[in-house]
Amino acid sequence: MKSSREKIIVGMSGGVDSSVSALLLIEQGYEVEGLFMKNWEEDDTQEYCSSSVDLADAQQVCNKLDIPLHTVNFSSEYWDNVFEFFLQEYRLGRTPNPDIICNKEIKFKAFLDHAQTLGATKIATGHYVRSRTLYGGSQNSQTQLLRGLDRNKDQSYFLYALNQSQISHALFPVGELDKPDVRALAQKHGLTTYNKKDSTGICFIGERKFKDFLQRFIPAQPGTIESLDGEPLGKHSGLMYYTIGQRQGLGIGGTEQGSDEPWYVVEKRMDTNKLMVTQGKDHSSLYHSHCRISGLHWINSVNTSKATIFQAKTRYRQSDQHCQIVNIDNDTAIVEFENRQRAITPGQALVIYQEEVCLGGATIEAAFNQPD
Repeated sequence: MKSSREKIIVGMSGGVDSSVSALLLIEQGYEVEGLFMKNWEEDDTQEYCSSSVDLADAQQVCNKLDIPLHTVNFSSEYWDNVFEFFLQEYRLGRTPNPDIICNKEIKFKAFLDHAQTLGATKIATGHYVRSRTLYGGSQNSQTQLLRGLDRNKDQSYFLYALNQSQISHALFPVGELDKPDVRALAQKHGLTTYNKKDSTGICFIGERKFKDFLQRFIPAQPGTIESLDGEPLGKHSGLMYYTIGQRQGLGIGGTEQGSDEPWYVVEKRMDTNKLMVTQGKDHSSLYHSHCRISGLHWINSVNTSKATIFQAKTRYRQSDQHCQIVNIDNDTAIVEFENRQRAITPGQALVIYQEEVCLGGATIEAAFNQPD
């Protein structure tokens, strides 16, 4: 007899968050199935990308929960829509965040489409976010993306590029919980992932050195490291290996005329292949009051015609920074910060909030100061 319950397919990553997401949905009475996505062909990188281990863990959890586990290979879609973007950004000297594109193109597009062919009405993931639907009649309903209750684990920064359809067809069961409670639930119900270490970084790079990986795809172009005064200080191994605000790995010490303070990257000059650095973590050249953004995407309709004060993050772990968004022209704009921001990095995401609601975001193009 066919079940009349709503069918939800959970993206099973082999981690504790997706495991508990499936558990919670079963307890809520849904018809639950799991799906494991393989997004990277490992070939000679198998020692770095442990999808076989993750698949085994996902299967073990699904067996324990007595639900089926589907598998699907999205490696081709990942290469075309995520990895090619990743490489192109590094060729341009920028610092991209492929997780944001992966969520938009793979986890909430390819996965959602595939889940619907399997008869699901919605998908679920283990992201630490929440959603809320504001009903205004059949034509005016809006689904908001909210920060996860565990602010230390909140992942809304990585989901800002999702659209209304994607968010309204997704459930986020662990978004209402703190991480320790998630692990406790997994242990209580005998899920083997209860103490599994959280994954960090990007699967296709894994534990190997980032530099070694990138060299396989983009030829390095060594050049000079200079101070802002034009003093040669050393050699860099390729601008793509450095990011704004970086301290480690520069290989330069103090100068005869200068201090012993550490050096920090302040600019990558692609036209001359020079890496510009300065001394001191709080040097003024690292701070900017404005940035130019592109690809501006709003999850919900937002009134930007008045001088609205938003909160924004220019990197994941940053605290909220008050700002205004001005000179909006289609999907480009200028962001004016209340306080100057350190190490605003082209290629990274600027994500926009109002209190607990993630409104959307954009890609940082450049940072600058206007005269005081």
